[in-house]
Amino acid sequence: MHVHTLDTGLFKLDGGAMFGVVPKSMWQKLNPPDANNMCTWAMRCLLIEDGGRLMLVDNGIGDKQDEKFRGHFYLHGDDTLEKSLRKLGFTSTDITDVFLTHLHFDHCGGSVVRTAPDKLELAFPNATYWSNQSHWDWAVTPNPREKASFLKENILPIQESGHLQFVSPAAGAPETLPMFRDILFADGHTEKMMVPLVEYKGRTLAFMADLLPSTAHIPLPYVMAYDVRPLQTLTEKEQVLRRAADENWVLVLEHDAANECCTVQHTEKGVRLAETFRLAEL
Repeated sequence: MHVHTLDTGLFKLDGGAMFGVVPKSMWQKLNPPDANNMCTWAMRCLLIEDGGRLMLVDNGIGDKQDEKFRGHFYLHGDDTLEKSLRKLGFTSTDITDVFLTHLHFDHCGGSVVRTAPDKLELAFPNATYWSNQSHWDWAVTPNPREKASFLKENILPIQESGHLQFVSPAAGAPETLPMFRDILFADGHTEKMMVPLVEYKGRTLAFMADLLPSTAHIPLPYVMAYDVRPLQTLTEKEQVLRRAADENWVLVLEHDAANECCTVQHTEKGVRLAETFRLAEL
């Protein structure tokens, strides 16, 4: 097995939204905002080579949205998913599996491409796309609070293509996904978000999605205002971080613009950051 991180570009989100009830006087030291109170975040994905399978975990925001939409999020940086794949010698047609932690636009927007003004097609035509039934139902009939994050053009073409399959929260990682040791399910950020665990070079990698967007979110009260059930996020994050500290997991960070991976440790103040590093340094 070989595991790589893929950078798909940077975007900006409101600092207050990203840090919830934490005062700006505290969070601005961790991710300094611009004049509009916007902070820079990554859209980092994972690529897993395992036998004859090439799995992409999440795929960023994509490029099919109009300029008005893109302008809300100040997309910047030179990295794209296509460029990052090419650096490793792959193209979109090589991908056999696309695993979507959840269906918010910054995690699944690259799943579908616009090939004509009125035509949408799969970005990875040879891939099986993986979600779970509970989250899929949640996304296709969204609540008003999350509706702006679940874009039908990112989601419905996957099902219409016949390439969609579901994993079961009751079963963990299915036999059809042997590259995963397990899949953790979390309901605080959104319904049944998935956090895959991968055994790699004698370590457990946890792709943290939005359960832990960055190292700045390790202290328990640092919970995003985007989360639909923030108290549940706090509990889920505490459980996972304790386990990560106990077992020395490598946490792969999807949105941390400065740090790809980190480990955590127990301290008198609770679980805190131990070290940061690039996945390639393992």
